[in-house]
Amino acid sequence: MFGTDYQGRRVLITGHTGFKGSWLALWLHQLGAEVSGLSLPPEPGSVLFEALKLETKVRHHIGDIRDAALVERVVAETQPEIVFHLAAQPLVRLSYQQPVETWATNVMGTIHVLEAVRKLGKPCTIVAITTDKVYENNDAGRAFAETDPLGGHDPYSSSKAGAEIAIQSWRRSFFAQGSPIALASTRAGNVIGGGDFAADRIVPDAIRAMSKGESVWVRNPGSTRPWQHVLEPLFGYLILGAQMDRALREGDQARRAVLESGWNFGPALESVRPVSDLIDLVTKRWPEGRWHHSADTEAVHEARLLALDPSKAERELGWKPRWSFAQGVHTTVDWYHAVHQGADPSALSLQQIQSFLQS
Repeated sequence: MFGTDYQGRRVLITGHTGFKGSWLALWLHQLGAEVSGLSLPPEPGSVLFEALKLETKVRHHIGDIRDAALVERVVAETQPEIVFHLAAQPLVRLSYQQPVETWATNVMGTIHVLEAVRKLGKPCTIVAITTDKVYENNDAGRAFAETDPLGGHDPYSSSKAGAEIAIQSWRRSFFAQGSPIALASTRAGNVIGGGDFAADRIVPDAIRAMSKGESVWVRNPGSTRPWQHVLEPLFGYLILGAQMDRALREGDQARRAVLESGWNFGPALESVRPVSDLIDLVTKRWPEGRWHHSADTEAVHEARLLALDPSKAERELGWKPRWSFAQGVHTTVDWYHAVHQGADPSALSLQQIQSFLQS
């Protein structure tokens, strides 16, 4: 699919021990990239990084992106040609408990990455990953386009909108046309997939409960989200990174003007579903799975309606969703169940990447 786009390219992933970062590191390694990573240690119980044997596949750096000096040292050491910036505090509910830490990680951490690459002063493509929650959301149900205003009710969403503003500022102030550094940002939907073991996320919570034979508790079955398998946005990031890298190396300023902007990688409208639809499919796919709903006594504000308009990516990048809602959910549950039964996570993940590319 990518030919030699990533073959031998030096790629740095921040957040490479996380769910999306681990999948991206595995995929880039398969594409022949020289992958380095900077991240906190994997969260307790989050075993995907180790299960995929990524310590043997990437240059592994442990550290906090809030440490500017550390970020600068790692960038100087790895000399990246392409950076995928995923490191973040990614949970809405945790952001209410840790608002300052959330802003420090998501805003200042992003700035530290941008500054480290700027100080390196060499040609580099940066793809910064934010979230579908960066938009000012009034729960009207309309799919957000890249031109819609940024906002955010909760500390997580607002911090990611703040990161987007910082990215736009650095692009205009330091990485304008003619700069050796290309910078874009991306916003994806609610990502699911095998190997996510984070707390307070619907699919990992469901897998933990079903693995123990328990009913899955669902706090907001009516909330609507743009569900997509993890390979969908990662495919978009890889397409965008490859095209930006090529335009930068070829000096194609017209193409750079299109690429260096914000991008939505959201699912098709049929995948914008309430939580109840998701959990119905999850529990039906797992032997004897079941779920129940009861009121959340510690509820915090979360948007009820959320959808992205991906038409720009479809038009300009040739990216489009490949898997249906049901296929994405079934592939996710099948990963967990196969691993639960003893399958090798790395081989299984590579098989799913191949299946995705052939769909």
